[in-house]
Amino acid sequence: MAEVVLVHSFRGGTGKSNTTANLATAIARMGKRVAVVDTDIQSPGIHVLFGMEQVNPQTTLNQYLWGNCPLEQVAHDVSPDVVKQSGGQVFLVPSSSDAGDITRILHEGYDVRLLRKGFANLIKALNLDYIFVDTHPGLNEETLLCIAVANILVVILRPDRQDFQGTAVMVDLAQKLKVPKILMVVNRVMQNSDPDMVRQQLQSKYEVPVVGVLPNCDEMMQLASSDVFSLCYPEHPLTQVYQRVAEHLMHSQVPQ
Repeated sequence: MAEVVLVHSFRGGTGKSNTTANLATAIARMGKRVAVVDTDIQSPGIHVLFGMEQVNPQTTLNQYLWGNCPLEQVAHDVSPDVVKQSGGQVFLVPSSSDAGDITRILHEGYDVRLLRKGFANLIKALNLDYIFVDTHPGLNEETLLCIAVANILVVILRPDRQDFQGTAVMVDLAQKLKVPKILMVVNRVMQNSDPDMVRQQLQSKYEVPVVGVLPNCDEMMQLASSDVFSLCYPEHPLTQVYQRVAEHLMHSQVPQ
């Protein structure tokens, strides 16, 4: 059975979408079939990382949530060449960037419970090994229901006091929801910081495994979310950290 990996952060601006795209791609490069689902319906954007500057609103997650089509019908094959060469595949289910669609979602909301059924059908139709869910930051009803669907929750935070406080609340809620596996990734850490010390401090604070400490780097800033970082900089130290986190995820599979 495929793993559903939810990537979430308490605040925006943590690099959640970039982390999701890089982890999904790293696992796909190991020969796995991976789907990325953008449930950040209020402010979608991960499609840009996969080269989809324009998304047809009729081929998005919104259409599934409104009952217009099955989820697999709006899954786009965005596999980079290096992924195809390794026998893997990446599919993307984007959310609509159309202003009218976003306004409708904000006004009407949506039934997150449909995602559980949709994920099951998507896994079967595309023979998936993993689904990565890129969420809207913060805590609301939709987020809590999404967390409840996940096998693995990856919490992204920055070394920032506001992030620390909000993340504590989020981890506590995830534990109460009995998420089978909770992992943590710290992003945008100063390059002169000691990664092991950062890891130890946060593991002690949250009692959750910290599986990645991602250094802040100029190359990521220069890329400006125009591509998947690990594909552009395959030998970069940051790419190596993404690879280690991806390998950890593959060894963190939850018994079905």
